[in-house]
This record gives sequence, C-alpha cells and structure tokens, in this order.
Amino acid sequence: MPFKSYDTHTHLNDDAFYNDLSTYVDRAHELGVTEMNIVGYDAQGNQRALAIAHQFPGMHVLLGFQPENAPEFNAPELAKLKMQLADAAVVGIGEIGLDYHWDTPVDAQMKAFAAQLSLARELNLPVVIHARDAMDDVYAMLKAAGVEQFGGVIHSFTGDAADAQRFLDLGMYISFSGIVTFKNAKDIQAAAQIVPLDRILVETDAPFLAPTPYRGKQNEPGYVKYVIDNLAAQLQIEPAELAAQTTANAHRLWRIK
Repeated sequence: MPFKSYDTHTHLNDDAFYNDLSTYVDRAHELGVTEMNIVGYDAQGNQRALAIAHQFPGMHVLLGFQPENAPEFNAPELAKLKMQLADAAVVGIGEIGLDYHWDTPVDAQMKAFAAQLSLARELNLPVVIHARDAMDDVYAMLKAAGVEQFGGVIHSFTGDAADAQRFLDLGMYISFSGIVTFKNAKDIQAAAQIVPLDRILVETDAPFLAPTPYRGKQNEPGYVKYVIDNLAAQLQIEPAELAAQTTANAHRLWRIK
C-alpha cells in the first residue's frame, strides 16, 4: 500500500479536471493521496471548489482571488466571498498575493491582496500566498497585516534560502511543488534544506508544474507522491516519514481535527 499524503494545493476546479473529477480523485487515492486542498482563484473557481468538497470526502477548500484576477475583485465580490467563507468545508483564504510576472495592474493586485488579508485577520483564517517576482512586497504586506496572528503558507515556493527564512520568521509555512524536483532548481532545493520539518508542506498546483518524472505533462493531485519521493531523498529521510510530517503540518495550519 502507498503511504498516505496530503496535496495542500490543487485545482480540481480547473477546466482540465472539472468534467472528469472521479477519474482524477480515484487515481490520486491509488497513489495514496487521501486529502487535498481545492484552491480558488476567481468567482467561478471558488464556487467549483465548494461544489467539489461537497461531493468528495477528504477535500478542504480555500477561497480567494489570485493576483491575475485581482481586477475582478470588488465590493460585491468581497461580500460574496465573506459569505462563502462560512461554509464548513472552508479552511482558509487563497490563493491571494502578488504576481509581477504578468501585466496585471499592480495597484489592483495590492488592493485585492490587502482586502483579503484584512478579511483573513477579521475571520482568523490562514492564507495561501502566491508570490511571483514580488517577494519583497509580499513580505512587507504580510508583515503589515500581522500574518503571525492568523498564519499562512507561501505556496509553490520559488525563492531562495534567505527568502524562506524571512517568511519562516513571520511564522509561515513553506510549500514545495514539483519545481523542487527539477535539476536546475538549486535555490529552491537549498531553501528546502533550511525549512524545519514541522513547517514544510507539499503540493502539486495541478494542472500545472508536474514533477519529475512527468515534467512538461499535465499535473494531477496524485503526483504529489513524486514531490514527496524526490524531496525526501533531498532531505535524506524516508518518503513515508515526510508524507506523515507534511500531513500533520497541514492539519495544524488548517486546524483540521
């Protein structure tokens, strides 16, 4: 039997999966992935995440507007989001943050990020943070929001060891996706070496960022097993130990009994 693991960030709500959910959920179970966070990113993605969690056991939900969709985030959407966050399946707010790789207006991104951080503080919900080419501003906004009070994770971490330490000092968790398995990801692999075992999470970010040996293909939740296998080898521990530790970490962060 495969070891049991937890994919803390997947998008079964994406069009790539949504019309064939049972196939991907069953395949994940065959690979030992028994729990997942279905992460929202816009109005439709949030609604779909809730629907998935109501259909399948072992699913937890995060709702939010990602940087790319920040221009769509307005007062009515904020009110709707706050209502949806009361659902019993919801464990946090996300994915939210800043992404300077694309040309989404920075002011819209910052406004949406700040509003959702304020909501997290108000409702005492942990956050899932998207940070791409924007580490300094993300760090400053998290620190200003008092993230230590409600907690969170930098998802699909792409910084170096110094970046990781800054966020660890804010009490945050660091999540590694398939990127950590890539041969050329030396900075990320070095960061993984300094993250305490009780602060590491693992994820797929499916359908994106498939790990070795599936790099370049469509990712899926079951492939978190390969992230664990590879990362465990880097950390010189057994995959089953890393799977158990990261599952316990996820339960602690998301306050899952």
